Amino acid sequence: MATTPTSRRLTADEYLARGETERWEELLDGEIVVNEPRPLHGLLTTRLMGELYGWTKAGPGRGIVLPPIDVRMGDRDVFAPDLCWIAEAQRPADLDALFPGIPDLCVEIRSPSTWHRDLGHKKRVYEQRATGGLWLVDTRARSVLVYRRSRPQAPTFDVELELGAGESLTSPRLPGFSLSIDELFGGI
Repeated sequence: MATTPTSRRLTADEYLARGETERWEELLDGEIVVNEPRPLHGLLTTRLMGELYGWTKAGPGRGIVLPPIDVRMGDRDVFAPDLCWIAEAQRPADLDALFPGIPDLCVEIRSPSTWHRDLGHKKRVYEQRATGGLWLVDTRARSVLVYRRSRPQAPTFDVELELGAGESLTSPRLPGFSLSIDELFGGI
C-alpha cells in the first residue's frame, strides 16, 4: 500500500474529478491509498461475488452485486469496497454513472497493507454513513467479521459476529443466502 505524497488532503470532489485510473485506489480521509491485491484476495472476491450473484438471480427483486465501484462516503472519503450489494429499492437507473447512494452491504477482503484501515477508519465511516452491513473477510484467521444493524434505524452496528470453521455466512437482509465459511476458504 502506498499513499500519495500530496501536500494537502484531497476532497472527494477533487478525487472524483481526476477520472478513472488504472490502479486500485481509494480516498481515505483525504489521502489516496493504492492497494495491489494478491491472488488470494482475488480468489475470495470471486467466490463471494459468485455466491452473491447467484443469490440475486435466484429470485426477483434481490438487487445487484457489484465489484469495486467508487462510493462517495463523505467529503474526504471515496471507498471502493471489494464488492457490494445494493438492494432493489436503491438500484440506480443509470448503471454507467457514479452510484449516488451508500450500498446496503459492503465487503472488504484482507490485504496485508490495508487491513488496519478496514478495521479502523473504513469501518467507522461505513457505520456512520448508515451502511446496512459490513463483512470483513480475514484471510489470516480464515473467518468473516460481520457487522450489521439489528434494525434499519439502529444508529450503529449493534450486531457483531466472527464466523469461522463450521459456521455459515448469512444475513437477514439476504433471505435464503448462506455460504459456509469452510466452502469460502476451501482448498486455500
